[in-house]
Amino acid sequence: MDNYIVSARKYRPTTFDSVVGQSTLTTTLKNAIATGKLAHAFLFCGPRGVGKTTCARIFAKTINCEHPTADGEACNECESCRAFAEQRSLNIYELDAASNNSVDDMRMLIEQVQVPPQVGRYKVFIIDEVHMLTTQAFNAFLKTLEEPPAHAIFILATTEKHKILPTILSRCQIYDFNRMEVPDIVNHLKGVAEKEGIAYEEEALSVIARKADGGMRDALSIFDQVASFSAGNITYKKVIEDLNILDYDYYFNLTDSLLKGDIPAAMLTFNEILRKGFEGNHFIGGLAAHFRDLLVSRDESTLPLLDVADNVRQRYSEQAKRCKPQFLYRALKLCNDCDVNYRVSRNKRLGVELCLIEVAQCAQEDAPGCGLGPTKTLKPIFAHTAPKKQEAPKPVAPKPAAAQPGQSPINNNPAAQSAGVLQSAPTQAAQPTAEQAKRPLPTLSIRKTMEAMHQPQQGSVQENAPAYAAQQKPQRDKAFEAADVNRCWLQYALSLPREYAAMSARMRNMTLEVAPGSKRVTVPVENEQVMKYMQQMQPQVEQYLRNELQNDFVALDLKLVAREAQTRAYSPKEQFAAMLKDNPALETLRQTFKLELA
Repeated sequence: MDNYIVSARKYRPTTFDSVVGQSTLTTTLKNAIATGKLAHAFLFCGPRGVGKTTCARIFAKTINCEHPTADGEACNECESCRAFAEQRSLNIYELDAASNNSVDDMRMLIEQVQVPPQVGRYKVFIIDEVHMLTTQAFNAFLKTLEEPPAHAIFILATTEKHKILPTILSRCQIYDFNRMEVPDIVNHLKGVAEKEGIAYEEEALSVIARKADGGMRDALSIFDQVASFSAGNITYKKVIEDLNILDYDYYFNLTDSLLKGDIPAAMLTFNEILRKGFEGNHFIGGLAAHFRDLLVSRDESTLPLLDVADNVRQRYSEQAKRCKPQFLYRALKLCNDCDVNYRVSRNKRLGVELCLIEVAQCAQEDAPGCGLGPTKTLKPIFAHTAPKKQEAPKPVAPKPAAAQPGQSPINNNPAAQSAGVLQSAPTQAAQPTAEQAKRPLPTLSIRKTMEAMHQPQQGSVQENAPAYAAQQKPQRDKAFEAADVNRCWLQYALSLPREYAAMSARMRNMTLEVAPGSKRVTVPVENEQVMKYMQQMQPQVEQYLRNELQNDFVALDLKLVAREAQTRAYSPKEQFAAMLKDNPALETLRQTFKLELA
């Protein structure tokens, strides 16, 4: 049985032209070789599996080729190229910095640099995962990297450029490798499948390419795994089954159910997904990605953002026509919020189900709050048009006495005068003038209203109109003590919003006083600044205390009190001086034993 070689090694590129997805970088390297303008240090950085080490090896082989081609490629026939292909070339020195990252390792590398090449012109040192070197190793390598021998070329490869010292970066030519596009990976996988004699579906290869996340090595590893599972016939169903990927059909069917408002069908689809072993956050992330793909499918200019096969692209286009942009915006927001709150949620399944219910409600035309309903116009609360005139009912009044000459019968009777007040008030209010209609509404003061209600007025409506007084709300006057006031005060302080945390802490430290039999509450205030804030909050606090204590006569008296003198720690000398006042003999004791204070 022949030794099996994985596709990532078997089909590793050996020329610049065979490198996938990095045409700009390979062209730059080929032009540098053709013109002979080679730097002494290169830095290849980028994600995993995009060709950094591969390009470094091809570069090392090409610069030592004895008969390079016209387009800048190695001939693969000379002794140097054959030695490279058989992995016996002494001109290429590879070092794994992940396991050789000490100063001693750098010293051994520097010793190897001094040895000239036996065959060829250059000796290439490839240091992989160079960011794993320690700071001391970097510093030991600096001088050699800056001024190496003429035959030495360094190629540093890393996936984390930000971890490399700036002094190293400034000595290298930096080449940034990009993630590979899905179409490029699919085309390469097609070529591998044809060479291996494996049947495939293009949609299946597209799923593999998306799963690889821009890395060709990952894509080839997944390809080998799926090829073994499917026995040489790679289909879409076998790929999603082997890789445990949610099928497109689930999301398409679920979106159809949500658009119809069929919540039971959506819940059953989610239950089926959970029974297959998928986590809720994996599902909600896939649903958000599906809504995103529907959104980019609505516009021709954003179609390149959709990395799927042609038949799947057609399905996205058809379903996107039935989705309004407002629904997709709202659905994306709901799915994102659900994904963020998934980890902290105690009932994770319920959180996902509530998200599906809200998305289904937003799909309905008349759903409130989804932005899809008809435009609503707010009507003004206060109308400036005068209401219809209504005749006031005539009050029952005693028979007036005989009027004196020159006097009106109504003006001569006090009862008729008060009745005239009731009779004329509705008529005047029903016919406001144009100047009165433009005036702003008067503000309402709770304190002034309460004081006015408890001060008897001569000739008022309350004295002369018993029916009006019967309709007025009775005053609350429940007895309370200082403990009740402090309890309600503490409740109000704890209910303040977070932005008033400082004021809440001060209020909690206050102790209110109430004189026996009094309705006025004394509030001690420590400084002028707090007094200013308390004066602004006084109406709201008084109203809260009145409601909690069931007493409409509660009033606050803000009193500025002096802060108590702060105590401080005495020094040893001050303590000794205080002790001498009570016992002068201590000074004799100190002098006798020649003691000193610390």
